[in-house]
Amino acid sequence: MKLPLGIHVGERLSLEQTLWQAELADAGGFESVWVAEGRLARDGIVPAAIIAARTRRVRIGTGVVNNKSRNAALMAVTFKTLDEVAPGRAILGIGAWWEPLASKVGEPLVRPLASMREYITVLQRFFRNEVVDFEGDFVTMRGVRFDSMYRENRPVDVPIYIGAVGPKMLELAGEISDGVHLDFLLPVSYLKGALAAIDGGVAKRADGRAGIDVTQIVACSVDDRDPQDAIDACKAFLTMYLMQQPHIAEHCGVDRELVGRIQEVAGWPATPDDIKRAMHLVPNSLVQNVTACGTTADAFDKLLAYHEAGVRCPIISTLGDKEQTLTALSNAARD
Repeated sequence: MKLPLGIHVGERLSLEQTLWQAELADAGGFESVWVAEGRLARDGIVPAAIIAARTRRVRIGTGVVNNKSRNAALMAVTFKTLDEVAPGRAILGIGAWWEPLASKVGEPLVRPLASMREYITVLQRFFRNEVVDFEGDFVTMRGVRFDSMYRENRPVDVPIYIGAVGPKMLELAGEISDGVHLDFLLPVSYLKGALAAIDGGVAKRADGRAGIDVTQIVACSVDDRDPQDAIDACKAFLTMYLMQQPHIAEHCGVDRELVGRIQEVAGWPATPDDIKRAMHLVPNSLVQNVTACGTTADAFDKLLAYHEAGVRCPIISTLGDKEQTLTALSNAARD
């Protein structure tokens, strides 16, 4: 492909659609497949393992799992196992979860930067095949390592990407991680500040590394016969996010008053009917600023814009007619 591309798969897809997209990615020259885990709809590890077993070339990342619901040692050995299934192809994408879901399951976000630093520090020590002793405020390990009873223990090459949005988490990613996995619904203009924050973190690195990778999920919908239908598919998605994860609004240029009006329509979680009632409040211009939608040319040009602004690999997340969208953008990337 002339433009490096990945695919984002999540609970909006059936498992059949998920596997079809992953196998298309493997055969079609995409570089990566990222498995979502956000809402309490489907976990990210099981689909990632199935994809790893059914593909041969494409890299498999989690986009993203959280650093609260799995003990750090369990997370490390999970990705050690995934690396056994797909050697050299696993990527651990990890984020700090989000509210109100984190509090609803008894894991409220408390000092997310400190907890992320501790968690990743421990993961990296496991992956280096070290004995891990760590006494932190959030993570404690006492003389543990990968078990070597049945086979030779070796370091595991699993890159860690932080799912970050705010400048402090972006800076932390630049300082300690291998990459940043940027979220949906962030405009191209967001990248200037984001990349500056990442670079600020890179300048603090103790390993002398000069930079980290940058990927970004981009919500995409294509319909060359009825571009408005494609725009509406992305509009519904944006409306849902503003209802349920309003922190995204401050980064995508949405007025707080609009967020409030949208949230008046729905409780948590929002229903499809709630979204239909609220989405008329969202203008096309806002949708097109934070997604790649409309005609094939419109959507592909937007992916190029993200790439040219500093995203090495845009990650396509299909909405609307998912097969049509992915096929059209895959073909456009080859031309």
